[in-house]
Amino acid sequence: MPISRRDFLMRVGQAGGYTAAFTTMQSLGLIPMKAVLAEPINASSTVGKGTKVVVLGGGIGGLVSAYELRKHGYDVTLLEARERPGGRNWTGRNGTKVEFIDGTTQTIAWEEGNYQNLGPARLPSTHVTMLGYARELGVPLEVEINTTRSSLLQNDKANGGKPVPQRKAINDTRGHVSELLAKCIKQGALDSALTPEDRTRMADFLGVYGPLDKTGAYVGSERAGIKVYPGAGKQVEVDEVPLDMHTLLDADFWNGILYEEVSDWQATMMQPVGGMDQIPYAFAKSLGPIIHYNSPVTEIRKTATGVRISYTQGGHSKQIEAPFCVSALPFSMLKKIPNDLSAPYKNAIDNCTMGASFKIPWEAPRFWETDYNIYGGLSFVSQGPSPIWYPSSRLNHPTGIVVSGYMDEVQVPGFSDWTNEQRFAASRASIEKIHPGHGKDLKNPIFCGWKHVKWNEGSWIAEYGGGEAGYDTVIEPDGPIYLAGDTISHLVGWQEGAALSARRAVSLISDKVKASPAAGA
Repeated sequence: MPISRRDFLMRVGQAGGYTAAFTTMQSLGLIPMKAVLAEPINASSTVGKGTKVVVLGGGIGGLVSAYELRKHGYDVTLLEARERPGGRNWTGRNGTKVEFIDGTTQTIAWEEGNYQNLGPARLPSTHVTMLGYARELGVPLEVEINTTRSSLLQNDKANGGKPVPQRKAINDTRGHVSELLAKCIKQGALDSALTPEDRTRMADFLGVYGPLDKTGAYVGSERAGIKVYPGAGKQVEVDEVPLDMHTLLDADFWNGILYEEVSDWQATMMQPVGGMDQIPYAFAKSLGPIIHYNSPVTEIRKTATGVRISYTQGGHSKQIEAPFCVSALPFSMLKKIPNDLSAPYKNAIDNCTMGASFKIPWEAPRFWETDYNIYGGLSFVSQGPSPIWYPSSRLNHPTGIVVSGYMDEVQVPGFSDWTNEQRFAASRASIEKIHPGHGKDLKNPIFCGWKHVKWNEGSWIAEYGGGEAGYDTVIEPDGPIYLAGDTISHLVGWQEGAALSARRAVSLISDKVKASPAAGA
């Protein structure tokens, strides 16, 4: 039975994680392989004068919508259910409360200055829209160390379960593959594909790329690791003995080796100094009283002249009417709010499936830096919560926040039914596999599972009701109602997608206003 492209991508994601799905989307042409500058909004700064717009949700999609609408002269009101801006862009610090829909509350108890981005944590250099807003709003950035050759790869079924440094896995694999290809060339296996001149050039290249010795064999390299470092006197360098290809094949380290090759994950990655939430707070500072906090939406209705939005604030029921509405609410929330959206819209939203990604951060002394020379980056285990994500900030500080498990709950059998203590035990076990003896150093864990988080109930869209047809529906307006957020983009899970969709919504509204000057009257 044939399956849809979205079903296929879901299966790729379930099998290989978000990175595998993201890479597959790029290979299918669903996500651009290079940075694309945000298209300017083709409207004057006064196009919205006299026209009201209500924005639902204060995540990045809603904040960018309100910010750009105000720039173009609209009278904007943004309703946010929480007491803070940012939505999933949320940084946990000492005293932060993680509240779940079942009433469970965890309170972070970390050293002052330590933090963890519980939602997005990376700004790729290709995401020029978000980088532009950080520049415009004066949010200072620093490098996010997304990869390091010192990080570790571990598989219970290979190398006796002992972790392997990334530099060793990468360079030993490269060396063995180069040796095999060099043998093929020497034996004439590629004569029909290469000219004699090409064969010579390829052999020379493999000798450097491998690197290979004079006989064309890979016998190891300092690139893969140094057993004894060169020093004073007679201390000379001794390189590590290479892993054989059979072990590397059994280990199946390919996702851990290749994740940084995804265009959005390549160096240089960035992060705001002090936490990712510095961006939504900068938007909020700029927008000021436009944002109404603690104002959950209770009803969305179309009217003869636009929309009527009902919400609660301070224990009182309120309403606001406007010619236009931009909803940046997650579909998991939007489907619960009484509305009169069109049938195709309702199908796409009500029958959607949301992801269930989670993070489990711990506070600990920085043993990964002092004992393993790991500064930032990710280590991977093949069985159990993964990856291990090391902090890029406060390097060499005595303590830090390390994540042990950032994946979807479906990737760990039974995980959704576990207690938090069982989740913490599995997370600690992953650290123990990578850093034996250091599981005991972990303390003050937090489980942030986005399908449980109040006002979100999901990490990002996994499937639209109606599949691709559902996506094609929600990217267009439903009368006076426009949608924004990463859900309304092919950059699902990224702030860039939320920002681009918000700009597109503002552009569509402005086109409507320009075509009908009386719309805001």
